[in-house]
Amino acid sequence: MTILLTGATGYIGSSVLPRLLEEGHGVTALVRDEAKAEAVRAAGATAVVGDAADAELLTRLARESDGVIHLASGPDVDPVLVPAVLAGLAGSGKPFVHTGGVWTYGSNADITEDSPAAPPALTAWRAAAEALVLGDSGVRGTVVVPSIVYGHGKGLARVIVDAPRGEGDDAALALIGDGSQHWATVHVDDLAALYVLALENATAGSVYIGASGANPTVRELGELAAAAAGAPGVSAETVAETAERLGAGLTEALLLDQQARGTKARIDLGWEPNGPALADEITTGSYAPEFARS
Repeated sequence: MTILLTGATGYIGSSVLPRLLEEGHGVTALVRDEAKAEAVRAAGATAVVGDAADAELLTRLARESDGVIHLASGPDVDPVLVPAVLAGLAGSGKPFVHTGGVWTYGSNADITEDSPAAPPALTAWRAAAEALVLGDSGVRGTVVVPSIVYGHGKGLARVIVDAPRGEGDDAALALIGDGSQHWATVHVDDLAALYVLALENATAGSVYIGASGANPTVRELGELAAAAAGAPGVSAETVAETAERLGAGLTEALLLDQQARGTKARIDLGWEPNGPALADEITTGSYAPEFARS
């Protein structure tokens, strides 16, 4: 299949693009500028320089494709992009894999695809676009819901390892809040595999949570990061302190206490996440200081 891909040069897209090519798919990537286009071409795909707010372009590219994976989701993008793509795919039954987010489910110790929505303000915008994709009977619409994505030294895990440290005897690594909250996690390469499996095999109207089943607490991760960096330990912050450092919206989301296992994707699609755990990545992997890496 020839797939229209948005967000191809972003964090998740940089793993999804090569995965698509490895599986034999052609890829046309919509990018914002020539520099990103060069990166896409170097990877072996076709690049189209354009604006994600150009509905006419999006509709044409979707119509010319055999399916769409949308990774560049955002509150300013989706109100234009999603209806335009659906118009291009109308009545074709072709796959449209849209991106959700685990924060939509709020704090929950056992998140599944059937869990009620309780999004923080930061991601409340997602629901409208997801409803459009899942409710369109003319396409094979699917929503992949990433949990906290990590790997290759990038992503939200950096807020753990790059947290500020005190001075002198108080050089502890700052936590996000008190660190008691769990994070559902997934390696970016495992998530890329899930996107491709959903594209190829998911049924219309399906939702799949991308979660490895590892749900560490922020304190556990912080303690590992502190040890790897040679810091004397970790130090809890008040919510106000974290909000001052990271912003109120992101803080509300990062304080959610979430656990998920990704069971449905394993059963329905044969997904097998096998990337290194975030704990190992912090200790000796892509987030570890150079001296601690194996």
